[in-house]
Amino acid sequence: MLAAKTTLPAKSPHYLFAGNSNGSAFPFRNSVPVKKFDAVKRCPLVISSAHSVLASGISKDSTSAQTRVEILSEALPYIQKFRGKTIVVKYGGAAMMSEALQASVIADIVLLSCVGMRIVFVHGGGPMINRWLGKLGIEPKFVNGLRVTDAPTMEIVSMVLFKVNKDLVALINKAGGTAVGLSGIDGRLITARPSPNASQLGFVGDIASIDPITLRPLVDNNHIPVIASVAADASGQKYNINADTAAGELAAALSAEKLILLTDVAGILENRDDPNSLVKEVDIKGVKKMVEDGKIAGGMIPKVGCCVRSLAQGVRTTSIIDGRLKHSLLLEILTGEGAGTMITG
Repeated sequence: MLAAKTTLPAKSPHYLFAGNSNGSAFPFRNSVPVKKFDAVKRCPLVISSAHSVLASGISKDSTSAQTRVEILSEALPYIQKFRGKTIVVKYGGAAMMSEALQASVIADIVLLSCVGMRIVFVHGGGPMINRWLGKLGIEPKFVNGLRVTDAPTMEIVSMVLFKVNKDLVALINKAGGTAVGLSGIDGRLITARPSPNASQLGFVGDIASIDPITLRPLVDNNHIPVIASVAADASGQKYNINADTAAGELAAALSAEKLILLTDVAGILENRDDPNSLVKEVDIKGVKKMVEDGKIAGGMIPKVGCCVRSLAQGVRTTSIIDGRLKHSLLLEILTGEGAGTMITG
């Protein structure tokens, strides 16, 4: 059962770990009738996705039908574990810009939905926003990793995210899923408030509250909500919301089993200069130590902070995974290997 409306503190705390030895810190703040879902009719377009990831490195031509069935059967414990559970996925970065990676993400989402997982798909659109700003001769500006959003930029953000949202909905529907496009504005799903740094950032918002009631009939009927990270305040003023933050807060409000952030990096690295030093699993205490030691820095800090905040609000596990890997979502959910770093409470 989905949580009731969640109201976040009026004052937006910005740091979970203050006063670390290196000064680093990351954020923390304590029915419509629907057609019956027919997996047999909807899933054939994506069944090959599961075989593709579970049999990666094995040529289909050299693999017998029996072997392929055995490989697929290895996913059963993971399907049983997550069936009926809510998984919130934040989509962006390289996986959004590459047609091949986008196709694999869409296929993964539909397959996971077909086997009974309740998928909520949250997206931004940073690369596309930058492209359109460039076409209009507007130079993107950022402060501490957040886009400076004046009134003209806010209009472009809204238009681009609307287009991205409907494109994703169309792709999911084409692949055999049933997607419904929303933004934080729809049904007051996300209510925004100005950032404390509004004088610098403009219309960049914090999240004041989440009301997930709009999502109830969708996820209950195996639909896939596709949510653009735009929201409005009580007066109707629109704000640009960080998509990682939106995904994390939605995961908490929905009491999700798992939050997954698709990124352009392998995950959390023990040594930032060594791509082979991936940390496969770490708890909150371990993450805090890595921040204090400077092993987690830069753009990874807000992503980790988003995960920690979600865990503190009841999300079971969170993962930061490599969206550059084909079928990274299936690798993360349907295998024991994973595709990045899992953070646990």
